[in-house]
Amino acid sequence: MQSPIDLAHERVTLVRALGYLDHAYRAAEASIVNRGHDIMVRFRGDAGSLAINGTAYRLRQLHWHAPTEHTVGGRRYDMELHLVHESAAGKAAVVGVLYEVGAAPDPFLSALEPAIRRIAERRDMEEDVGVVDPRRARGRASVYYRYMGSLTTPPCTEGVIWTVVKRVRTVSKYQLELLREAVHDDMEKNARPLQAVNDRDISIFRPKPHKHY
Repeated sequence: MQSPIDLAHERVTLVRALGYLDHAYRAAEASIVNRGHDIMVRFRGDAGSLAINGTAYRLRQLHWHAPTEHTVGGRRYDMELHLVHESAAGKAAVVGVLYEVGAAPDPFLSALEPAIRRIAERRDMEEDVGVVDPRRARGRASVYYRYMGSLTTPPCTEGVIWTVVKRVRTVSKYQLELLREAVHDDMEKNARPLQAVNDRDISIFRPKPHKHY
């Protein structure tokens, strides 16, 4: 039950009952931390929550991996953003957003660039970045994959509800390089290798197509 996995097309089942992602994010005070293996935005204020099966998971932090940890039909993209949530019972739910290098920069990252530059190569440095709006990170796409897995960094705790957004967004090459160079842990990549799917179910939610009369 470890993560990440390949979201292989032949293993994915359409489950409309999953419904649209029910999140109520809001802008909140945050700081940015160079954790040595990644750059993390930690929310100090209430950044809102994601509801899954009636349980509220509060948004705690977000961070980036390059290249992506999850693959889709065997394809690995350039970057993956993880929005990490926690329930009152201490259970985790993570939303993954995939990116590929394109002409357009990611506007969410653009706003954080000055802060990322300031903490570059300064391990365990934490710097206040004022108010950060996670809605800009999540995007508006509605199709997503869902499966049960684990955290992808130690202690790799299982029982994590994963939601991986299907629509791939764009990040500019220099933004990707900025994130990689800021971490500077002698590793060009900070993605955990793919784990065995075993007998896990992978679901996909897709809205019903609109009927044209």
